[in-house]
Amino acid sequence: MTFSNISISQKLLGLFLVIAGLYFAKSFLMPLFIGGILATLFLPFCNWMERKKLPKGLAVFICLFVLLLCIVILAALLGWKVVELIDDISLIRKVATDALNQTQDYIFRYSGISAARQSQLLQGEQLSLSGIVQTVAGSFSSLLTNLVLILVYVFFLLYYRAHIKSFFLKLAAPSKRDDVEHLLSRATSVSQQYLVGLSRMIVCLWIMYGIGFSIIGVENALYFAILCGLLEIIPFVGNIVGTMLTVLVTALHGASLPLLAGIVAIYGIVQFIQGWVLEPLIVGAHVKINPLFTIIALLLGELIWGIPGVILAIPLTAMIKIVCDHIEPLQPYGFLIGEIETPKSQEGVMATMKHGLENLQTRRKGLRKDKE
Repeated sequence: MTFSNISISQKLLGLFLVIAGLYFAKSFLMPLFIGGILATLFLPFCNWMERKKLPKGLAVFICLFVLLLCIVILAALLGWKVVELIDDISLIRKVATDALNQTQDYIFRYSGISAARQSQLLQGEQLSLSGIVQTVAGSFSSLLTNLVLILVYVFFLLYYRAHIKSFFLKLAAPSKRDDVEHLLSRATSVSQQYLVGLSRMIVCLWIMYGIGFSIIGVENALYFAILCGLLEIIPFVGNIVGTMLTVLVTALHGASLPLLAGIVAIYGIVQFIQGWVLEPLIVGAHVKINPLFTIIALLLGELIWGIPGVILAIPLTAMIKIVCDHIEPLQPYGFLIGEIETPKSQEGVMATMKHGLENLQTRRKGLRKDKE
């Protein structure tokens, strides 16, 4: 019993130290992990170019150029519509001023605090213009620095991937090197599958949101479709945030209540199609994490690294599960994180449909491999 208590204490202490290390080393580890996951995404493309007799350095440079081009295109798409929205700032300011006046009148009627007194109280809470400028400049500088670091990590991780793989193989005993190689292959594979599936999902969401918002007459429908689709990289809350922003901006432009209800209805329809059709067909069961630990991973990611932690939580947790599944003392933890296998007799109609779509996707991949 004493040994068990000591063992549990050591494990809890180790977990605490890992979380503390991730938190305090955020500025170093976050760009490295993002660069590593992006490098796995370009790994098949880089290998294909090298098989075509392209020099390794040129192949890696082309991968980096494609990544940078994608970032520039997305930034241009969003920036183009942001400029158009800024042109409507006078309208938004007028609506916000009217709403503020109505709020002040309501507070005066029910609390007796005059509008002048309310303005005086608010002035003491407002940030100075110089403080806002400094905050924005600091955020932009940090974003630019992290972007450069990520690109550098992607380049060198792709270029030295064989060297890094040999390092991990040398750490293992000769009898275990095949297992380690299989582990590394599966870890990189699950990251690739997650990112490729997520990219396809975002494109499908662009199409569905674009069609839906255009049908009901949302102004700047293409922009909001792109925004809602891109926010899919933040699991669970991304689409909700995108829809709320669409409703808010549309309301500020004087949209009617039926139009706002239509935006919410489009969100519900898209989420239904995404959850029951697109996810099994496009993503499949590659990231086998149960919903409980998905939520825990997202909360821990946000607590430790903020929004980047939320984005990285799912692929990193999937990699951790693969490592646990291949190391015997850690297999119970892999089992705890993984999905619960429900007996077929207890599955509902929708669950049966999901499994059928996943099996169809698996068979399609098997046939593709056989042809190759």
